Amino acid sequence: MSNKKTITLGLLLAGSVALSSIPAGAEDILFKARAGDTNFCHLKFPAIQEHTLSWAQPVLKDPRSGDIVDFYGPCNYDPTGEDAVDRQKRALKRRFDREYGS
Repeated sequence: MSNKKTITLGLLLAGSVALSSIPAGAEDILFKARAGDTNFCHLKFPAIQEHTLSWAQPVLKDPRSGDIVDFYGPCNYDPTGEDAVDRQKRALKRRFDREYGS
């Protein structure tokens, strides 16, 4: 019984240390890998729900939807920030133009 308690305590401690290293507001980032000592990262996060692109606080899709953005750029990139909204709007416009002509 003591061994189970030790393992459980160890897992809880490891989980709290891992979560404390994630910056506030980054809970939606599924993967983050920094390139050496630079501010350049590889990030993976869900795309923004299309109907929320015009909202002041856009909402990300559920990661289980499979619509994941594979991003390379600054480590402090905000998946719901103005730059992300602009990128997704441009991607939607390109897709619309490709499917329906311009």
